[in-house]
Amino acid sequence: MPVPNHDRHFYSRNRAFGRFGIRIFEPELMALPHWHGHVELNFAMNFRMDYDFDGTSLTVPEGRLVLFWAGVPHQLTGIDPVGEGAQRLANIYLPLDSFLQMRHIMPLQAALIGRGMAVLPPSLCDSDLVQRWYMDYRSGDFERAEIVKMELNALFRRAAITGVDFLRPPQHEIGTDRSLSSAHVRHIIAMVRYVLENLDKPLLNAQVTAVTGLHENYALSLFSKTMQVPLKQFINRMRLMRARALLVESSTAISAVAEQSGFSSITQFYAQFRAGYGISPAALRQHYIQMDLR
Repeated sequence: MPVPNHDRHFYSRNRAFGRFGIRIFEPELMALPHWHGHVELNFAMNFRMDYDFDGTSLTVPEGRLVLFWAGVPHQLTGIDPVGEGAQRLANIYLPLDSFLQMRHIMPLQAALIGRGMAVLPPSLCDSDLVQRWYMDYRSGDFERAEIVKMELNALFRRAAITGVDFLRPPQHEIGTDRSLSSAHVRHIIAMVRYVLENLDKPLLNAQVTAVTGLHENYALSLFSKTMQVPLKQFINRMRLMRARALLVESSTAISAVAEQSGFSSITQFYAQFRAGYGISPAALRQHYIQMDLR
């Protein structure tokens, strides 16, 4: 089953958050750096890549799963064949908001927000696994695509146990002297963590920014500059995603879904949900019941 229309609606409204996707293709050099609203995963088959990542020149190895926040400017600048097989590049595009909602991987989330480029051990991911994910995605079956996302979360959790290497360490560790300093990155991470840990509660800008110790207006500006979305809008997206998950994965009453997602009233919840997804909470739940996924 193809991607539901409400998901397309949700991800069409803000460039800071991109929709889930996978592609495998013959790699081509990029004329210019670009950015988009995903955590991007790259797997190079039969070649190494030269990458410009946030102004740093890196070599991405062959046959290793590499991940980074694509909101950071990045550019493929060189292709170095390895062996005699055809060069193929797998790109997996995981929405940033989906990545931030994943549980038990906070150190990895912080590292990528901190502009690190991580590389996973070869024992955790090979080309066969990447090909299977691609075929699941290309099947057009919604459930198979959802399983891929669950497997990615499990992979990240396993990597947290086995250890993650970095082609570029997180900026908040290396302390580079850029326009966005290492201290600034730590403040952004603190705000994101606070939001995710307190979604079920009322959240005022002053409460969230207080964890940084900065002036509220400065912290808000810093958040918008880094995340490419205002704090209020970020909080609302996180609430809506939690509500969607509860509607699909549980039989929790809609009023309780609203409360657990942090909406102040059922009226506000219905209005925000319909604005975000283009469909009512009840209609979305019915849609998934009819798909026989629960």
